[in-house]
Amino acid sequence: MQYTATPYGWLLPGKTRVEPRTKELTHDMATSPDPAPQATDLISGGHLVAKALKAEGVDVIYTLCGGHIIDIYDGCVEEGIKVIDVRHEQVAAHAADGHARITGTAGCAVVTAGPGTTDAVTGVANAFRAESPMLLIGGQGALSQHKMGSLQDLPHVDMMAPITKFAATVPGTERAADLVSMAFRECYNGAPGPSFLEIPRDVLDAKVPVEKARIPKAGGYRASTRQGGDPEAIEKLADLLVNAEKPCILLGSQLWTTRGTDAAIDMVRTLNVPAYMNGAGRGTLPPGDPHHFQLSRRYAFNNADVIVIVGTPFDFRMGYGRRLSPDATVVQIDLDYRTVGKNRDIDLGIVGDAGLVLSAVAQAASGRVDNGARGRKSWLEELRAEETKAYDKRLPLLNSTANPIHPYRLVNEINRFLTEDSIYIGDGGDIVTFSGQVVQPKSPGHWMDPGPLGTLGVGVPFVMAAKQARPDKEVVALFGDGAFSLTGWDFETLVRFDLPFVGIVGNNSSMNQIRYGQAAKYGKDRDRVGNTLGDVRYSEFAKMLGGYGEEVRDPADIRPALERARESGKPSLINVWIDPDVYAPGTMNQTMYK
Repeated sequence: MQYTATPYGWLLPGKTRVEPRTKELTHDMATSPDPAPQATDLISGGHLVAKALKAEGVDVIYTLCGGHIIDIYDGCVEEGIKVIDVRHEQVAAHAADGHARITGTAGCAVVTAGPGTTDAVTGVANAFRAESPMLLIGGQGALSQHKMGSLQDLPHVDMMAPITKFAATVPGTERAADLVSMAFRECYNGAPGPSFLEIPRDVLDAKVPVEKARIPKAGGYRASTRQGGDPEAIEKLADLLVNAEKPCILLGSQLWTTRGTDAAIDMVRTLNVPAYMNGAGRGTLPPGDPHHFQLSRRYAFNNADVIVIVGTPFDFRMGYGRRLSPDATVVQIDLDYRTVGKNRDIDLGIVGDAGLVLSAVAQAASGRVDNGARGRKSWLEELRAEETKAYDKRLPLLNSTANPIHPYRLVNEINRFLTEDSIYIGDGGDIVTFSGQVVQPKSPGHWMDPGPLGTLGVGVPFVMAAKQARPDKEVVALFGDGAFSLTGWDFETLVRFDLPFVGIVGNNSSMNQIRYGQAAKYGKDRDRVGNTLGDVRYSEFAKMLGGYGEEVRDPADIRPALERARESGKPSLINVWIDPDVYAPGTMNQTMYK
């Protein structure tokens, strides 16, 4: 049969209908069949997501499985990305947050639609308040079933928008990798924070030609987010510090976020400035360093003439700025313009990377530091005397032999137990408030706490992330018994993935921080309403799940038990029974109860 080519298609003999044209030349169809179509490489949405994660340097995802997201797992296997599956989506989100804090690169959690995503909300919100970069990927019903009531369909993007820096739906398979890359970029816009992507099931499972999808290159171009600050403002700060008689500096979490530790150390030593640390800034200077101060902070804030606040907002932890002397010259350095001067007027504000700004200040003061730095010996001695006074007052409690065990004795034993390679994690209310006054990490980046959202339950997922990212480090975690119970079942995940750590439960069978407030507001006869827990032997829980556990009731047994937990090489829980009728000073000073 002969076909004749026309400009519009193929004309068959004796026919007036034009067939779609697929050839350019007339040929005999009986003897010359059409050549086979060229094969096109296809790739699914889940595999595109995995390629984008790999390009971002993601080597592990934290997840709880669901039918909406399994193609991402398949892609991760192909790309060599480890999949750590947990027992609750909140744990996955907290672990992604913890990964970011430890490594300095954004973490990733993958959860299914509906309750999978809503379970992860707390972890995302905690990362948002803590300025921690992470990406949560959530499933969604198929686009073809939009507004039809598909399984686990919820308006995820609307829910996530207020607690993320970026929240979006992937509209088509070919955009999957592109949107992942976009979400990661948004994590670092200004002060870091979390992003959220939902991916409809049919978008994730569909396959598209590889050439139609934008796949970001590994190590590809990414604009620098490091801002050095206004040079004129830096000169002003250098002048202030050179000429100040009683300066002090508070190094907050953004110092570690920007990895500005070395610059901060150089600046405080060059200018002879006493330094206080909070949040992830703890450990910047080691205990015993002549510029390291902890217990005299309130005295310094009341008496300093220049106070520099680095990477810490004037939120409840700072008394909304009211804890700083009204007579002091106050300088605030922050990554986020919106934070500078919020809740309290300041004399000088600098928006920029903490490390770059402090390095520039030290350089600007170069050659002039003798004017003021040498004259500060008496100021440092004054602060050291206050430190000694506070420590001596507390010393009997730190060495208390009381039974039940005094919380100060427990946290003092933990502090003595830590090495330079110990990452310390605090998860709880009253007991972690005690530890904040005593426990001093020996190195930068070795302190983890929930952050300003005050979320309980971060401990186990933070342990998971820290040990996975830094297997060379020892991880030591202190839990309140109430905090541990929130996410404690993922202790089994730590056993399953062989992530050993030394865990301590400060057990008073109470939510004691709240209990104190109830007693203060409503009287002793109401102090046990809604805050009393059972007497749980958490050591047995640890052993049941394949870990190591001990019960401790005598303070003399704390250190030996910690040593045995270290030597066990397993995830461990040392259950220490502490006095339920003792409260941390920080708990008793909370303004909400007054």
